[in-house]
Amino acid sequence: MARTEQAAYPVGLRLAGRRVVVLGGGQVAQRRLPALIAAGADVLLVSPSATASVEAMADAGELRWERRRYRDGDLDGAWYALISTDDPAANEAASAEAEARRVWAVRSDDADAATAWTPATGRSEGVTVAVLTGQDPRRSAAVRDAIVEGLRDGSLAAPHYRARAAGGGSVALVGGGPGDPDLITVRGRRLLAEADVVIADRLGPRDLLAELPPHVEVIDAAKIPYGRAMAQEAINAALVEHAKAGKAVVRLKGGDPFVFGRGMEEVQALAEHGIPCTVVPGISSSISVPGVAGIPVTHRAVAHEFTVASGHVAPDDPRSLADWAALARLRGTLVLLMAVENIGAISETLVRHGRPAGTPVAVIQEGTTAAQRRLDATLATVCERVRAEGIRPPAVIVIGDVVTVGPRTGD
Repeated sequence: MARTEQAAYPVGLRLAGRRVVVLGGGQVAQRRLPALIAAGADVLLVSPSATASVEAMADAGELRWERRRYRDGDLDGAWYALISTDDPAANEAASAEAEARRVWAVRSDDADAATAWTPATGRSEGVTVAVLTGQDPRRSAAVRDAIVEGLRDGSLAAPHYRARAAGGGSVALVGGGPGDPDLITVRGRRLLAEADVVIADRLGPRDLLAELPPHVEVIDAAKIPYGRAMAQEAINAALVEHAKAGKAVVRLKGGDPFVFGRGMEEVQALAEHGIPCTVVPGISSSISVPGVAGIPVTHRAVAHEFTVASGHVAPDDPRSLADWAALARLRGTLVLLMAVENIGAISETLVRHGRPAGTPVAVIQEGTTAAQRRLDATLATVCERVRAEGIRPPAVIVIGDVVTVGPRTGD
């Protein structure tokens, strides 16, 4: 007669302060101990030897280690046991003791003889995913990975319904990266999938907006350079209004919110109304766009520093806070954002203060997107080349010898 496999009853054990005995200090223990320690368990390890990682846990005081073999009575007072020695007889004896003392026990060498199975587990933003598929641990891990990845990248939406029911809105200031939708952070994409309202800049990953459900309200806060713009005050007001209405609001910005992104102004406006804001850093175009174009902002024996400066006002403009003379004296890489319109004045100022006119320059327009294009020049020629080629914002300008280090890519 065919054996019928009994289904396991899933449960979450709260082991904080409770005695857990681990028999064996090998690879199985090395994999399982971190989760037991994170759960706050009072872990006793019984093993004559241990891997270097397990020994480090003991040295750090995360567990107690008795350097000997198993003996009867070791499971006295235990709530849970992991039996993973390399001695089958010891494992059998420990399993029998666990049964007699009614201690739930995992057997690494014989799952059928165990009274507990370890599920494939993963965590994402306070959610623990545990998967059991009986005698197929690889399938358990595959299912676990699919669920956790879905929660992390937002393809599996799981809103916080209890928080919504309490009537509290939320705001997340999300850096969307340089434009390629694959370059938004995992957390940013998850929050975007949970949003009720998205207030989006033109430079954010626009393709992601098409994936939002129909009920999500998308507000265009595009700040088109030298064209019409939604005033910052209006953006702040919209964030406050929707948060106070109990909505989950995502402010989706290009690059990183705090790299010339006026993100702190929005955080301060929310704070004035007592509205907390979650800040999700983004990949800054100052590093990512040159990288995609094949330019390292630093390189051994070429540049040991890189500096990022805003060029949205010219060097002779009284509003400029940059010390252009000091920037000209630097030997490393200079990365300019929002500098296309003022590149003539900037390049002239840098040369006048000592930067060689022949210094290589690269201008990367629409970096990381399908429209990316790269223009190469020098400080002496960049202004003329930008005008002749019709380069328009958004563009990242890289000045320094790193421009010529690698092969051109991504255009």
